[in-house]
Amino acid sequence: MTYALLAAGFLVIALIVLAGALVRAGDRRALVRRWRAPVAIAGALLIILTIVFDNLMIAAGLMRYAGPDISGPTIGLMPAWDLAYPVAAVILLPALWVLFRGRGDG
Repeated sequence: MTYALLAAGFLVIALIVLAGALVRAGDRRALVRRWRAPVAIAGALLIILTIVFDNLMIAAGLMRYAGPDISGPTIGLMPAWDLAYPVAAVILLPALWVLFRGRGDG
């Protein structure tokens, strides 16, 4: 299994949970409108921080990637598919919030 396939699995799981959360949500348009900006800002910050700190950790020798499992483009020293994890987190966490909040909660 390649790292890219593993990262894609995390994204698929996050999208499935998001779909379930949106089905459960009463007023989907209002929810998306209210959360669009905070989720976009959090996503941008997580992507920037991931790029910076992944490159620093790889340069310092704290982690390495096995040769045959690496495929696709890189951003500095970091494989681009490493961004799938923060993107999955930005999708998954608001979806879990919707699923586990009480009906009367905002």
